[in-house]
Amino acid sequence: MSKVLVVTSGKGGVGKTTSSAALGTALAKAGQNVVIIDFDVGLRNLDLVMGAERRVVFDLVNVVQGDAKLAQALIRDKRVETLSMLPASQTRDKDALTEEGVGRIIAELREKFDWIICDSPAGIEKGAMMAMRFADVAVVVTNPEVSSVRDSDRIIGMLDSRTLQAENGAKLEKHLLLTRFDPARAARGEMLKVEDVLEILAIPLLGIVPESAEVLTASNVGCPVTLNDPESAPARAYIESARRLLGEKIEVTTPVERRGLMSRIFGRKAVA
Repeated sequence: MSKVLVVTSGKGGVGKTTSSAALGTALAKAGQNVVIIDFDVGLRNLDLVMGAERRVVFDLVNVVQGDAKLAQALIRDKRVETLSMLPASQTRDKDALTEEGVGRIIAELREKFDWIICDSPAGIEKGAMMAMRFADVAVVVTNPEVSSVRDSDRIIGMLDSRTLQAENGAKLEKHLLLTRFDPARAARGEMLKVEDVLEILAIPLLGIVPESAEVLTASNVGCPVTLNDPESAPARAYIESARRLLGEKIEVTTPVERRGLMSRIFGRKAVA
């Protein structure tokens, strides 16, 4: 049975689109049929992260409003056969999305894909509400900083009240994805520790993605980190998170400082 997964948070810049692309690619490489939908109407970025910006002809709003068929707007990834994306409009307003139109698209996608990943815009406006509305599963992305965690707590409240699952009396499955974690800064008290975030948000931990230049590099070349550099620390974290979504029991390990001979001499540190 297909699952609709929303990748969401209250705060911008925490890595929702990066995480949507990385998780979607990892699931597709694991043999799942995956589509990622960009709900950030007006500020389209998923196509850039996926390296498909030049292939966009029709978009989500075109399909919602009946100007194009879903098959015309879907873009199949050239590197992973079971991975597709549905881009957002770059010129329209989020008010162009309707619950009826989005619901129709989700229903059609459920017939074709194992996972429908909804890449949500930040905040609690209409685009975010539409992204989470039909979700079966939510991945709440947060950085280990107070403002990000507080905003994520607000989003968890919205997931428990504004989704169809919640309105029908069902409990929405929720997971926490902690991104941009730096163990050295956490040890110095410059960011929240993992246990602090878990205590505040009180939802299961899906994975911890360390702060790493590999993520930015992958985004800049238009290739999800799980495809561009699968052996890197952030890629491994995303791949293991995808396996947990598929039901595998894998212990979540907290990144620690790793210091080699040269780093001990020159004072540089890396994340393992």
